[in-house]
Amino acid sequence: MTSSKLSDTLKRIIFLNNLVSYILTSIVLVLYLAFILIIGFHPQLFHIYLFNSSITIGIAFGLFIIIFSIFLTLIYVLISNLYLDKIREIND
Repeated sequence: MTSSKLSDTLKRIIFLNNLVSYILTSIVLVLYLAFILIIGFHPQLFHIYLFNSSITIGIAFGLFIIIFSIFLTLIYVLISNLYLDKIREIND
């Protein structure tokens, strides 16, 4: 394989890797920003109890952000391992 073709493939892999990571990171940052803005400007929304229990919406939303972040990490790992690594293997 020629050096320029390898370089183009490597650039493509790096671009796709960065694109996926930037998109998933942006999703998490928007969720965190929404959480912080609600706490700052409308904290009474997070004081509401869920289903007459001792758990508030704020706790549930915070746990949702953590679980969703773990889920997005899993998606990134799957995309990286199943797609981007196959591109690397094909070009080796």
